[in-house]
Amino acid sequence: MINKDLSIDFLGVHFENPFCLSSSPVDNCYEMCAKAFDEGWGGVVFKTIGPAHFEVDEVSPRFDELTKEGTPFVGFKNMEQIAEHSLQENLDDLKKLKKNYPQKIVIASIMGTNAQDWEDLAGLVTEAGADMIEMNLSCPQMTSHEMGSDVGTNPDLVQKYCEAVKRGSDLPMMAKMTPNITDMIPAVKASLAGGADGIATINTVKSIANVDLDKKVCLPIVNGKSSISGFSGKAVKPIALRFIQQLRAAAGLEQLAISGIGGIETWEDAVEFILLGSTTLQVTTAVMQYGYRIVEDMKNGLMHYMEEQGVDHLKELVGLANKNIIPAEDLDRDYKVYPKIDWDKCIGCGRCFISCFDGAHQAITWDEKSRRPSVDYSKCIGCQLCNLVCPVGAISTGKIEMKPGRKGDPSKVDIESVRLTH
Repeated sequence: MINKDLSIDFLGVHFENPFCLSSSPVDNCYEMCAKAFDEGWGGVVFKTIGPAHFEVDEVSPRFDELTKEGTPFVGFKNMEQIAEHSLQENLDDLKKLKKNYPQKIVIASIMGTNAQDWEDLAGLVTEAGADMIEMNLSCPQMTSHEMGSDVGTNPDLVQKYCEAVKRGSDLPMMAKMTPNITDMIPAVKASLAGGADGIATINTVKSIANVDLDKKVCLPIVNGKSSISGFSGKAVKPIALRFIQQLRAAAGLEQLAISGIGGIETWEDAVEFILLGSTTLQVTTAVMQYGYRIVEDMKNGLMHYMEEQGVDHLKELVGLANKNIIPAEDLDRDYKVYPKIDWDKCIGCGRCFISCFDGAHQAITWDEKSRRPSVDYSKCIGCQLCNLVCPVGAISTGKIEMKPGRKGDPSKVDIESVRLTH
């Protein structure tokens, strides 16, 4: 059995492994967090604690799902707000967690309505024994516009509240940023100017997942009405990775410390976030589907990947992909890669022909008698759509040619099949 050291340091705090529960219903009380620690999670970001004067009043029901052909949900919509327990109950749970699990990392997520709230909460969770603070500047379904993503899109407020937290505590602190913004960089830089030591991102994406066609209202339905709220799960992973890459590519943020969130469900997802610059990882939606036990699968997969890559320390993987993602205008446009059809694998389904004719450049021809596709290289632009839609992997990347008038040696082009292997 492969046994690699998954420990890693983040903002000066030592994690036995990078996997944490994100602030959400999955770590809403002591008992839940304790079970997660027993299952092997390295840390928990305790469900967001608000000020005593803010009353949480939840709706019922408050969840919806986005599925594909009966599969477990690929997207999850929630109308959940912050922790519904009293401030004192939450502080007691934090204290008890740290007492009973001293080697685990307890991160307090907090959210205030004004600077004094933020400062006071920071002091309270510090006294309770939290190892770190996460500022929730990004929840998209708060009933107060003084809280959540409405704050996270305002760099001035972000900086102001970060400064307040640093007045209240000397703990390492990360600002949890919202994806409901065109450019996250100004808000992130504002958080750092206010004293944040790192970033957590992304929180959920404002959404409507489904609409009831008979009742003509989006789901979930609350007494005949509904609202826009946060979307999470596998479907948001591309959005999360995009924001993380943009942050690590921004001038002055190349070494930004990031706790990655958004659609992490497998060890492969985890590695993708790490390669793009995440040091720790936060998970909720996958836990809601499969339970805390998924952490063992993710840890085992990550250890096997490290073994294959010849990596002894997890930190060696952080950010390795950032340099390979460049602006679109800098990509090599001098060549075309044509598809190649493996006749032994082809089942004659016609998917490639239909997709190319109706969605690309009519470069696949179809023989009705033999039920065989072939490539018309005079029309093919090398987009590789046919490769992606083939259900049996019968199409791969084939010959490489330089475009007319372009110089270069096709044999030196570094390219792999575009077919995803996981």
